[in-house]
Amino acid sequence: MSKMLAIKAENISKQYRLGQVGTGTVVHDLNRWWASLRGNEDPYLKVGEVNDRTQKGNTDYVWSLQDINFEIEKGQAIGIIGRNGAGKSTLLKLLSKVTQPTTGDFKINGRIASLLEVGTGFNPEMTGRENIFLNGAILGMTRREIRNKFDEIVDFSGCERYIDTPVKRYSSGMYVRLAFAVAAYLESEILIVDEVLAVGDAEFQKKCLGKMNDVSKGQGRTVLFVSHNMLSIKKLCQKGILLENGRLTYEGNIDAAIKLYNTENINRDKEIKWNENDAPGNSLAKILSIKASCLSNEFNINEDIKLEFEFLNYIHLQKLNISFSIFTEDDIYVLSSPNLNRPEFELGIHKSICIIPKDLLNSGIYFITVLLVGENFKIITELDKIIKLDLKDVLEGRSDYIGTWNGVVRPKLKWDNV
Repeated sequence: MSKMLAIKAENISKQYRLGQVGTGTVVHDLNRWWASLRGNEDPYLKVGEVNDRTQKGNTDYVWSLQDINFEIEKGQAIGIIGRNGAGKSTLLKLLSKVTQPTTGDFKINGRIASLLEVGTGFNPEMTGRENIFLNGAILGMTRREIRNKFDEIVDFSGCERYIDTPVKRYSSGMYVRLAFAVAAYLESEILIVDEVLAVGDAEFQKKCLGKMNDVSKGQGRTVLFVSHNMLSIKKLCQKGILLENGRLTYEGNIDAAIKLYNTENINRDKEIKWNENDAPGNSLAKILSIKASCLSNEFNINEDIKLEFEFLNYIHLQKLNISFSIFTEDDIYVLSSPNLNRPEFELGIHKSICIIPKDLLNSGIYFITVLLVGENFKIITELDKIIKLDLKDVLEGRSDYIGTWNGVVRPKLKWDNV
């Protein structure tokens, strides 16, 4: 393994048997033992299905990861992206040696500090202070080295008042604050962070991203970061690994990885309909259809876009609010528009319509998230990035300029020459 490499994954696969520990039967255990005794391959590695959680399988065996190969250089910040169930957390657990791969091997150059879920590596009966020293000792640090970092860890976490309190009494946010501070400040060469930062507040998430940026670029340590926030991943990472149903489908530039993820995993339909039984919602109300349309066959920047929302109301004179938010393909929040009238709806099917005016959005790809809110502003259902809009450019009014316009919005403002 090259000295420039921090991690090398060779043919990594992980198989699980659904609903059981081990094979689940004495016969299967004996078959595995007999095959091992004769030097043969495990007979149950020949079975198993791709880990697609949306479909019912025909076997109890599933490949959470299959034939994963990649190399990560020292000092790189890597974003691991993919849908829920793609195998991201499994990969990080294998790297952290929480569990072992079924086949394949990792070559790792350096110590690993992991933050996989709330409270990872913490003893709930011990205080925050004791857990800091315990984690440092696990990483091979001396008591003096840990003491030198102690004040920085406590200051970053903001948990000084509770540092001598057993961590079982911490809130989930305090858990994450202290766990991240320990992982980031103790001297490990590789830092692994799963989606747990979503538990913290916005201010702390900003601090964490800044610290991971310092760890990667300033200190030359390697960072592996899993998140569904594409904007955070784009800011922090230079390289991306895209997983789909347990397989590695792309490894390379982070911008290309994000674009491929958005292209393959977001609904492209301009109209989505559900029957009542399958419709998103609850006993208060359900969304039956969402439709985006314009005068032309293709969306372009100089035409109005009409959004139509059809929903079913189950409560007499219930105040319902349908709102939507627009995001760029880089996960930049563009705008949101609630129906501020909040009318009282009769029982039955109703429709709300909103017009996105022409000459507002720039050309590019946008995603629409839809929210249905009931009485007392309680969320009934949220449909994340359910509609994709691909707005084309038009060359009107450009004079001699033919380049790409910058910015998310591109309104036609009034100018006067005097």
